[in-house]
Amino acid sequence: MPMKCVLVLAAALISPLALADVYKCVETDPATGQKRVTYTNSRDAKDCERLSRDLPVSSVPGTSTGKAPAASPSSGSFPKVSSDDQRARDADRRKLLETELATEEASLEAARKALDEADAVRYGNERNYQKKLDRLKPFQDAVAQHERNIEALKKELSNLR
Repeated sequence: MPMKCVLVLAAALISPLALADVYKCVETDPATGQKRVTYTNSRDAKDCERLSRDLPVSSVPGTSTGKAPAASPSSGSFPKVSSDDQRARDADRRKLLETELATEEASLEAARKALDEADAVRYGNERNYQKKLDRLKPFQDAVAQHERNIEALKKELSNLR
């Protein structure tokens, strides 16, 4: 029974706070001329309008920085690249991707060789086959990673013009 009394008392004390008057204040920044809206429960606020209690009010501050939105890439001010420059960039990119692909294929071959060497050895403490699998797991993960990298590089090369 005392718990109910505590809850009723807490609700009675908190409920007037929920029904407090809310004022909307619009201020103009003299330097930039931008308007800023703030909400307050203070009666001392000047040039503020009292809001109806039925309207929902968000207490999360806005994120306006006052900066103009960035121009879209299709706007006239966006820099253009000549077709010769673009072809040269594409050729450089293709060369770079082919170099990365060759490096990744060499790394895959080395990782497979290391996996085969590790798989050929069985230590005396590996009577349980799971111990051997656990020891080989990093080698298998390295092989799988190189295979995924090669697949991604080949896909990237196929997407080039």
